[in-house]
Amino acid sequence: MRLLTTAAKALAISAAAVLGCASLASASPAGWRVIGKTSVANSISGEGITTLRLPGRAPQTVYRNGTTIPQALKDEGWGHVGDPDSLRGYTFDVYQDTVTNPPTSKMYLVTAPSGETTEFVHPLRADEPAANANAQVAVTPDGQWLVSGALGDATELYVSPTPFLNRRAPRVAGDLPLAARIHLDHPVRSAQGCDFVSPARLLCATSDSANDLYPTSYQLLQVDLPHAVTGHDVTAHVTELGQLPLSSTCTGAFTPEGVDYDAPTGTLRVEVVPPAPCNTVTDVYSLRRR
Repeated sequence: MRLLTTAAKALAISAAAVLGCASLASASPAGWRVIGKTSVANSISGEGITTLRLPGRAPQTVYRNGTTIPQALKDEGWGHVGDPDSLRGYTFDVYQDTVTNPPTSKMYLVTAPSGETTEFVHPLRADEPAANANAQVAVTPDGQWLVSGALGDATELYVSPTPFLNRRAPRVAGDLPLAARIHLDHPVRSAQGCDFVSPARLLCATSDSANDLYPTSYQLLQVDLPHAVTGHDVTAHVTELGQLPLSSTCTGAFTPEGVDYDAPTGTLRVEVVPPAPCNTVTDVYSLRRR
């Protein structure tokens, strides 16, 4: 085999890097471009992601995984944590009951900037889904409302007042009431993570491996509301922006998970767990608007 010169090797490496960037760019959903990818050990990641900004401190990336659930919460039956969100130093986590069958409640855990936590347990109404009832939560940019959703086939999202930030919300442990619903004009399946990118727009990542609802699988969905959330029922328009970035040396099923939009930097991040045996890490893709 003919040896490459140093210059030729450099050119080959450069070309490979360009091809790699082109591959990521071609996989970018409409209106967004992939600007980076990192891998995080699944011992701490794989269920959710959010950016926590505490006063006087550098921004912190918070990951969620089953191993991050405090033992005290597991003892209460909260065995699954979903995709969290954060605003003004508060972190909002969503938990599912994995002991009661069928589940009769879901739980929102609020961590204050001081580190103090408060549990808000919501008894499920008859028309609220029980299985996988708390897959993700997103706080509105004004901090007034939490928007959460179930994991299976869904036609609506659920709105509750944000504890400690909305005067209509309880400030002590108890029930976090349902204030309104966002009715979706197109069903979604397996929305693992959502976040607001503007007062009236959500982006959601799904682990839907089929293409019967949308032209592609593993969709990034845009949910447009008629106006900012006000605590009243509305109907939102759902648009598929395309397939999420999927890149791995392993073949098989991917599992998109958490979504985080950091407004100060304009960075959207999406967690994707690659197929086995590469699923010892979670790939985190960073995107910016085109």
